Amino acid sequence: MSNLEHAAAQGVVGETTTARFRPMRVDFGTFKPRHFLWQVEGAVATITLNRPERKNPLTLESYAELRDAFRDLVYADEVKTVVITGAGGNFCSGGDVHEIIGPLVEMQRKGDMAGLLAFTRMTGDLVKAMRACPQPIISAIDGICAGAGAILAMASDLRYGTARSKVAFLFVRVGLAGADMGACNMLPRIVGAGRAAELLYTGRSMDGAEAERWGFYNKLCEPDAVLADAQVLAKSLAAGPTFGHAMTKSCIHQQWSMGIDDSIEAEARAQAICMQTKDYERAYEAFVAKSKPVFEGN
Repeated sequence: MSNLEHAAAQGVVGETTTARFRPMRVDFGTFKPRHFLWQVEGAVATITLNRPERKNPLTLESYAELRDAFRDLVYADEVKTVVITGAGGNFCSGGDVHEIIGPLVEMQRKGDMAGLLAFTRMTGDLVKAMRACPQPIISAIDGICAGAGAILAMASDLRYGTARSKVAFLFVRVGLAGADMGACNMLPRIVGAGRAAELLYTGRSMDGAEAERWGFYNKLCEPDAVLADAQVLAKSLAAGPTFGHAMTKSCIHQQWSMGIDDSIEAEARAQAICMQTKDYERAYEAFVAKSKPVFEGN
């Protein structure tokens, strides 16, 4: 999404006008997904992967439902930040062996390249949707965070983890490339090229201490506090200039493929748009009044 599209989506050019162009999508106030839990407290939404008996693996259906939810969050002005976590002491064990890998092997046996490509593109679309939605996404990670679960964490904007957690990009261990769902692009930017290469070539796991030391985790938390800590951060971001946050996220994503001169120009335009918001004016008036600004995201 471009900076100008973010401006339109967030209502800077006029809430009444932009509302006319929004398609009929998910009502996140009454949203009841089939394949994960959804809870909204204030302006913070929490997604909980909820198959604890199998360490919260993804299925074809949960991939698609997550993809569609993140796509529709572009239109959810009431949701300012999103937290992703897993139930039962684990984050996500990746794609379900029986419900995903088994059917994919059958496609391979039948020579169904079109079906295999449709699946891999669909999983990549989940990452695209996470990066395109304007809300900052925070992963709260405990226990197993493997395969597609590690990708969900990687695609988030911020990651809180526990010392006992295990993060593994284990695609090579099932005979595939480490190149999955954007890992070869995104992971080197988070932990560095050499470290990413090691993780993607070997498929080994890194514990929480290493994940924090390498910059994959922003913070280490106690297991019984990791979700609450992530939600505290999410509430803090939700109380900030959320249009500005959306612009920051957009610029981080767009500028991965830009040179420095293009990046500086893009940020000049982005900041000029942000200077048209009421939050910018509120911050100035609060400074003059020696008070704390109350941002409203517009």
